[in-house]
Amino acid sequence: MAIVVVVAGSYFGYQQLSDDSCSGSIRLTVAATPEIAPAIDQVAQRWVQDGANVDGTCVAVAVEDVNSATMAAAVAGEHKVQLAGVGTAAQAVKVPDLWIPDSSTWILRLKSEAPGFVPSDSKPIAQSPVVLAMPEPVAKTMGWPNEKLGWAQLLPQIMKNTRLNTGIANPQRDAAGLSGLLALGQAAGAGDKGQQTKVQALQRLATKASNLRDELIENFPRSADPTDIGSSLSAAPISEQNVVAYNAAKPPVPLAGLYLEPSPMPLDYPFAVMPETDLPKQQAAAGLRAQLSSGTFKNALGAAGLRAPDGSFGSGFARPLGAPDASPPASNEVGGNGENGGTAAAGFDASALSQVIGSWTAITQPGRVLAVFDVSGSMNTKVPTANDQTRAAVTRKAAAAGLSMFSEKWAVGVWLFSTDMVGSRPWKEIVPITPLASGRPQLQDSISQIVPKEDGDTGLYDTVLAAYKEVKRTWEPGKVNSVILFTDGKDEGSKIKIDQLKAQLKQLNDPKEPVRLVIIGIGDQVDRNELEEAVRETPAGGVFVTKDPAKMSTIFVEAIGRRTGAAGS
Repeated sequence: MAIVVVVAGSYFGYQQLSDDSCSGSIRLTVAATPEIAPAIDQVAQRWVQDGANVDGTCVAVAVEDVNSATMAAAVAGEHKVQLAGVGTAAQAVKVPDLWIPDSSTWILRLKSEAPGFVPSDSKPIAQSPVVLAMPEPVAKTMGWPNEKLGWAQLLPQIMKNTRLNTGIANPQRDAAGLSGLLALGQAAGAGDKGQQTKVQALQRLATKASNLRDELIENFPRSADPTDIGSSLSAAPISEQNVVAYNAAKPPVPLAGLYLEPSPMPLDYPFAVMPETDLPKQQAAAGLRAQLSSGTFKNALGAAGLRAPDGSFGSGFARPLGAPDASPPASNEVGGNGENGGTAAAGFDASALSQVIGSWTAITQPGRVLAVFDVSGSMNTKVPTANDQTRAAVTRKAAAAGLSMFSEKWAVGVWLFSTDMVGSRPWKEIVPITPLASGRPQLQDSISQIVPKEDGDTGLYDTVLAAYKEVKRTWEPGKVNSVILFTDGKDEGSKIKIDQLKAQLKQLNDPKEPVRLVIIGIGDQVDRNELEEAVRETPAGGVFVTKDPAKMSTIFVEAIGRRTGAAGS
């Protein structure tokens, strides 16, 4: 709150920034995504030349262009967390005083993983709508520019039109790809049918995925030859700015930008002052913020192919054919006090982002997981929100949905646990960790065995330790090695206590061979603190708790997409 008050109150400080003389120096470091960095630098250096200062101390501004995913990795590393699919930043990448990524989704993802990451301001300074880019000859076959198309119309084309080569930039590392997948997910709808449609669309898109947006754009046709057009990339969600920049080079086949309805979350370029930034630099950042509200900056944005936050554009903007005069305004705020970290520009919270990223991870990334299911007597409890099905029945449904999502690159094993499952041992192996390429039918059959044991208790601690040891024993490089355990109760009847479990997990933890432990708590009898104690000694472990077992499928996907735990609803 103090930081917010200081930054808001700094208006009076930067009223003095136009003084004719100053001494000393406040050096404000700025990292901005490459497409907007030159416009920011242009305005910042003019401000400096005009005598920028804070209470008589000169301000110098150093603007560096840094890919958003690269800086997100650096910020995550500073807070000792990781974002799924982003990796680790090089030591040379330093966290700045002020960061302007291409999307608020980066801020939201970081806040959900690192509660200590609370940047100030974070309001947009520009925007670029996310469009479906197509070579113009392909777009004309879809009715462009005369017909208004929607994402619901696009979905069948993605899944069934073999002549349409669709692609996407990895949504773990690219905000436009993430926005496109969120829009497709909304179009697919809810329920079992909607989930199946989403999985099929993701599987199709994954076959033409690129790690970076620039790499993706290079796959569009490079000649007007019909064979080249037919074999090249023919549709991908990218930003309007990408279309403007691509067409500015006068390619043989220009791109059309299709503004599909409903409008996806745009790239919104938040102005995020890092939480470690001291007071003088916060005041300098507020002064720069004021400069970026000028008509000069709006025109600089237009020349770069970007719009102002309200969706309008300045002089020099080369509007693509069919583009609206004004796109919907970018949200004024990311974050808030929501349970999952706040709401992003189009009403998406961290949970929604993690579900998309988790689905993508399951479909595209290799992994190994031992799925461990609670079959204690309480799993016979009925769930009112699931038509009075039992918790076990809901769990079977979630397990089947999860299994259908995993690609052949995964290996999966199934254990059940309660008490006295094999003699006095609380757990029982149903299927060892088996490659899905050969063992999918066996694993599908195993789901039917998730049946509660009447009067069975919950041997949680003993099972957690045994499962962790098993995945560590069979650990494989180049894959995410995980234990995902589902339970609806507290530990009952284990031979070891929580302190012994923590000590043994700490001893087993090897950073060179990490095993991720995820516990998904179901219902209102779960002790979240107990579960967090159990995973605290494991790398990138997490606890996810949902009081409504009917939401287990979404919690499961979210758990794959995050690297730390979060409470569900």
